[in-house]
Amino acid sequence: MKAPRHAAETGPVRRRKLFYIPGYDPFPPRRYRELYRSQAALQAELSGHDIALAPKAGGGYGWLIEAEVEGRDVSAEVEVLVWSDLVKASMGQGIVETYRQLFRTSWLYVGSGALRRLMRLRKGPMIAALYPIAALILQLLAALAVGLAAAHFLPVGGLPGGLLGLIIVAGSVWGGLWLFRRHDRRIYAWYLMHDYAFTTVEDGAYPAALEARIADFRTRIAADLARDWDEVLVVGHSSGAYLAISILADLIRREPVQPDGPALSLLTLGQVVPMVSFLPGAGRLREDLAYLSERPELAWVDVTAPGDGCAFALCDPVAVSGMAGPAQRWPLVLSAAFSRTLSPVRWQRLKRRYFRLHFQYLCAFDNLTGAPDEYDYFAVTAGPKTLWQRFGGRAPSKSRVVEPQNPYGAFR
Repeated sequence: MKAPRHAAETGPVRRRKLFYIPGYDPFPPRRYRELYRSQAALQAELSGHDIALAPKAGGGYGWLIEAEVEGRDVSAEVEVLVWSDLVKASMGQGIVETYRQLFRTSWLYVGSGALRRLMRLRKGPMIAALYPIAALILQLLAALAVGLAAAHFLPVGGLPGGLLGLIIVAGSVWGGLWLFRRHDRRIYAWYLMHDYAFTTVEDGAYPAALEARIADFRTRIAADLARDWDEVLVVGHSSGAYLAISILADLIRREPVQPDGPALSLLTLGQVVPMVSFLPGAGRLREDLAYLSERPELAWVDVTAPGDGCAFALCDPVAVSGMAGPAQRWPLVLSAAFSRTLSPVRWQRLKRRYFRLHFQYLCAFDNLTGAPDEYDYFAVTAGPKTLWQRFGGRAPSKSRVVEPQNPYGAFR
């Protein structure tokens, strides 16, 4: 793996700016502050870090970090790049519209050939994708069965043509689906359906509102690259990973990174890039993948884990999307190896909690060996090394998947 430009001249990190890009999440950004606070405290007990958080003043939502990690003092400023308002708007669809999205999304993945090819990569995320479709269909059938049973056993009151029976069936179906939707926090079927539908609303292209947000995020990151940080670290989790890729590709195209400025680093966690890049309308993302994979201005590390059934674990997002060229240098694909970095007791407790495991990259690990290049989110974000200094000596995971599968890729 080639070193990014001027990596040799980069000294220890004393001041870092961290931009965190969430996935498809309707919750307010303070959720990530509380997650960081609680998990940093736990990792500090386990690894000997000293990490303190304080409120952040000025524009944007985030927090400040004062830390002593690996024997060095580090200050960091965290900013969450918020797009939860767009997520909430996309989730505000009615029952009929949600089922229309179900059939449209299913047809796009099946008709384009994306579903078949994605299944060749990892079964886990495809099971996660099919789960809301199956759950919503079963909910519809259950509500319909209740309605038909009620219409059969209740008196029709003499209304002509079974009109009362029809009203009972329709009311039962609507009421049943309303209840299922209201209590979706227990099973996440409606939430996941909106997630996949948001991805396919423009056949894989970014909607106009999201493009505008990407442009705003690019401007914010560019402004901090002109300041005196030692490192500007962009972290994209889940769906936030492909947003981060497009943001930094745009930034480098439009605003060249200065060689004497901060080290620019990209960390993608639990990425689901193929869910978008395999769609017919995702030409923009595919070009961004190809472009960013060859750029010397940054270091890009992609961390996933086979235990995360919601991510395309160890799949090189550039290569499997058919966009790897002879000059590809990124990403460095590494495994968080949950089954090893979590203690056996904790792993057994979490291994069936699929949605919780998808956030484990942002949490504490209780079975780290102390190796300097081991994945520790809090050493990465609050420690004295740039992303390249920490992981540049590691070889890519031996289990990484690089065979192109994308029907719309360039297969360069």
